[in-house]
Amino acid sequence: MDLAFVESPVQLLNVLEWAHSRPAEPLPGVPAQPAGPDPDEHVRAGRTGPGGRPEGAAAIRDLTVVVLSPTDPMSRGQLRRMAELARDEGFKVRWQEARDNAGAPLQTIRELVPLLRASERVVIGDPFSRYVQLLLTLAGTKDLTVVDDGTATMEYVSQVARGERLVRWHRRGRRGARELVLAPVSAVARRRLSPSPTREVEVFTSMPVEPPEGITVTANTFAWTRSRFGPPRLTRGADLVGTSLVETGVVDPGQYEEAVAALAAEHGATRYFAHRRESTDKLHKLAERTGLEIVRPDLPLELIARRGPIGRTVLSFPSTVVHTLPLALAGTGITIAVCDIAPEWLRESASPRAEGFLAVVTGTARDVHRIPAPA
Repeated sequence: MDLAFVESPVQLLNVLEWAHSRPAEPLPGVPAQPAGPDPDEHVRAGRTGPGGRPEGAAAIRDLTVVVLSPTDPMSRGQLRRMAELARDEGFKVRWQEARDNAGAPLQTIRELVPLLRASERVVIGDPFSRYVQLLLTLAGTKDLTVVDDGTATMEYVSQVARGERLVRWHRRGRRGARELVLAPVSAVARRRLSPSPTREVEVFTSMPVEPPEGITVTANTFAWTRSRFGPPRLTRGADLVGTSLVETGVVDPGQYEEAVAALAAEHGATRYFAHRRESTDKLHKLAERTGLEIVRPDLPLELIARRGPIGRTVLSFPSTVVHTLPLALAGTGITIAVCDIAPEWLRESASPRAEGFLAVVTGTARDVHRIPAPA
């Protein structure tokens, strides 16, 4: 059995992409199915094949997905929708209220220990998550797959390669009391997240990474997304993709508002697809200032864009979508444009690594059009 732990909608999407890319396991009495349709073929959801599975479903696998549910409503709503899609693909989904009270983490871990022991491979989406790190201390030498949870995958691979402790790129280097208490857990998890003679580590990613020896990289081409959704209907205008760089303390709120207003005016954008972590107050200010229609997606943007309607040009700041949308929207004629982050937009409290990391995110994106930061 493969056991996946997810904490965000994007992680669950990429678990489905990973499962789709794996060799099929035939059902009893049913001939083995191919690994999936050709990426350029568009298989519509709702059609079924042998065994009642969706037509074109590669992943006839013994996979259990455990959703370690977050507390914010937007993430929970998107995860509910993604869980429905996972069940439609034939996978078992276990919804775990992992944070609803002080005793929830301990109770969750107790309940998950039998599943961990029975699993052959553990699939995770966020190697920086303290929750996941704690679970990994119980996983022993089981094989491990890390699927994308955004640009953090790039930082995880580089930190493992350098033998560093795992720290999110937008965090400053100092360690608080909580980090010191959890340091032993993080140290064990870091060993679990590194390859060894008894443990295979795979990274399933759409990000440009240079793995250290022993880590296998499998390309995420978003074949499942393209086979289930679209192609989308295109609108004449441009759409703008929001980011949580303000919420993570990287970009100044006023500078961000100015940049969004300038981009919308210059490119004729009419809609703003909000990141699930963006605050209501910030979005209200953006709508008043720019006149943009604020859209709160009920699924990850890759699926929303593929389902359409979507603008012929999609504008974004440096983020995961400048790597994923060109793959999900391949062949549709949509232009993905990424706007650089000007140094003066960064907050004084931002991590010293922030500017360089964001430049790498933009500079390594393929099949995108780069536009300068508004003056």
